Amino acid sequence: MAEAWPASRSLMLVLHDVAPETWPDYQPFVEAVDTLGGVPMTWLVVPDFHQRNLLLRSPTFCRLLDRRLAQGDELALHGYYHADNSPPPRTPGDYFMRRIYTHEGEFYGLDQQQALQRLERGLALFHQQGWPVAGFVAPAWLMSEGTRQALRRLPLRYTSTPQHLYRLPDFTAIEAPGLVWSARSAWRRGLSRVLCDWQCHRWRNAETLRLGLHPVDMRHRSSRDYWLNTLRSLLAQGREPLTKSAWLDRKASA
Repeated sequence: MAEAWPASRSLMLVLHDVAPETWPDYQPFVEAVDTLGGVPMTWLVVPDFHQRNLLLRSPTFCRLLDRRLAQGDELALHGYYHADNSPPPRTPGDYFMRRIYTHEGEFYGLDQQQALQRLERGLALFHQQGWPVAGFVAPAWLMSEGTRQALRRLPLRYTSTPQHLYRLPDFTAIEAPGLVWSARSAWRRGLSRVLCDWQCHRWRNAETLRLGLHPVDMRHRSSRDYWLNTLRSLLAQGREPLTKSAWLDRKASA
């Protein structure tokens, strides 16, 4: 007997670490996606990537983001610096998360006031540019309890982790499994391909799938082609491409 699929299945194409510095990595891929037609994307925008890429100093790139919004894409806040500049870790667990797992967990160690100040700075930049913003995604998906409390105080609609979207301010969890590669080395890319193929099979009946892309993925043909081919395959299976906000709106009205 054939397996039953949900009546409506979707996908979300999400570009992480969006900044003037990373646009040359993404540009060929975005142009290839645009040729498919009708595939909106969620761009996770970093206001000052690694403290060397302030968006307001790149008016050409800001105009590009204006055009993407006009085409139906979504911009979400993705940290402020996307770099962990908190005091050095003091415990083995923190050392693992902040020095081995990632060096970019900007919101992992912030208290509520620190997180709130950084979030408000990011939202102010979006407001200054006239960009609507409904979502915040922490770099490396790492959030301290202080960050969670800060998010409850802001007019944002959602945040996310690798397998869930959360409605704010109450952090209502909604299952939304995500695929992601670790593309920094050949062995990581090989393992990522195997893992994502398995996950695609495991979640073939899922209501939605998120494709979480990073600039480093675009620097290697194997990972770049994987994402484009996976996107084409999921579209051919009848999945509807949606931004995160559009998908949440759909859920709310269901």
